[in-house]
Amino acid sequence: MNDLLVMKFGGTSVGSAGRMRAAAALASRERRNRPVLVVVSAMSKITDLLLDTMRHAEAGDRAGIDANLSTLRSRHLEACRELLSEVRQAAAMAGLHGLIAEFERIVSGMVLLNERPPRSVDEAVAVGERLSALLVAECLNREGTPAAAVNAWDVVVTDAVFGNASPLMEPTRTKAREKLLPMLDEGLVPVVTGFNGATSDGRPTTLGRGGSDFSASILAAALDAAEVWIWTDVDGIMSADPRLVPDAVVLDEVTYAEAAELAYNGAKVLHPRTLAPLVERRIPVWSKNSFAPEKPGTQIVPAIAATNGARAVTSMTNVALVSLEPASAEITGVRVMARALDAIARANVEILALSSSSYRQSFCFLVRAEELARTMEALESALALELAHGYVTPIHVDTSVGLLAVVGEGMQGKPGLAGRIFTAISREQVNIIAIAQGSSELTIAVVVRRDGLEKAVRAVHKECRLGR
Repeated sequence: MNDLLVMKFGGTSVGSAGRMRAAAALASRERRNRPVLVVVSAMSKITDLLLDTMRHAEAGDRAGIDANLSTLRSRHLEACRELLSEVRQAAAMAGLHGLIAEFERIVSGMVLLNERPPRSVDEAVAVGERLSALLVAECLNREGTPAAAVNAWDVVVTDAVFGNASPLMEPTRTKAREKLLPMLDEGLVPVVTGFNGATSDGRPTTLGRGGSDFSASILAAALDAAEVWIWTDVDGIMSADPRLVPDAVVLDEVTYAEAAELAYNGAKVLHPRTLAPLVERRIPVWSKNSFAPEKPGTQIVPAIAATNGARAVTSMTNVALVSLEPASAEITGVRVMARALDAIARANVEILALSSSSYRQSFCFLVRAEELARTMEALESALALELAHGYVTPIHVDTSVGLLAVVGEGMQGKPGLAGRIFTAISREQVNIIAIAQGSSELTIAVVVRRDGLEKAVRAVHKECRLGR
């Protein structure tokens, strides 16, 4: 479809009746000039509430379930009353009550089972986006812009990796075009749930962290959209976290590769997988602030004019460093690494950075703290024999660390840049624990003590002259 705009609104951008009204106004304004498809997240904090409710269900805690259900109802019904006239409220509230009842039914099953089956979790947690899509569609209709809520499990086809599914693009392209193009041709604005999809045989799935952004890019690629606008609560992609670096600036434009690296290493604007479906079709993306829509934001494009060095520095605190080392000549470090990485891959854990030594053949890698338990379970199972016989030293875990990453396509082949970065960190009396840099030279990742991370970020930002 010519000139299709995909607009994705994050949780804070639809977090209240007022924010939904603002999102609807932004979509309505663009719809006057071209076709628009909207993708929405759940209202802010709702996904956490749904997951917490399921934890109460697994534990058989009826009081906790009831309290959370009361909060879920009150937030959405209150938003409905603020958004809609009394004439339109009845039908919308019936829809909200139906979705909440569906969630309650799934949770009641978890109480009986005393567990949370991954498939059921995916079906239940997607209710947050379905509630949001219903309200935003109703709000658009009240604005005079015809709209309809669409459950993404009718258009996004995925594999069966529950909790972190990947799209199957050709079946998705077929289903999305069959379902959504007729709606767009009729002048409707489809309001599609982010974060979720379904297997080819109809089992609900979710796309993992940041899945709503990913949903927007999947649909944009499937429908050959002209561009994607991702609305958040920040002005765009910045040279550093402004809470840590007061003189951080908004970047006018970044490349797909830079944006993905920044997101992977802690920048909270996009999910790393978001850009993958767009690269082949070279669909540009804008990161914009729905609280300040007059600001231009950051454009993400295939390539930009040559840059001279680093573009941004980002950081992560909620991480853990896992170290492994052969203790015997009976097994090589390469074999230990291969077994460990295979186990981690099968556990669906992302490695944020990896560093190894050449002589002792020890190595360490960084994972998110919330994935540490899964990581350790996978490693201890895969290396059980080696650990039991002392061929591998006991696995060491350090949770008092943080990750700093310097990103920029202009760093490639830049003499002395890495040395300046390490010197700037050392000047602040911050000890560097591990270093990782890929062959593309796009990112230099540094692991430091968490208590020195903020000082290190400010020092590197200043050294690379990234501020105002």
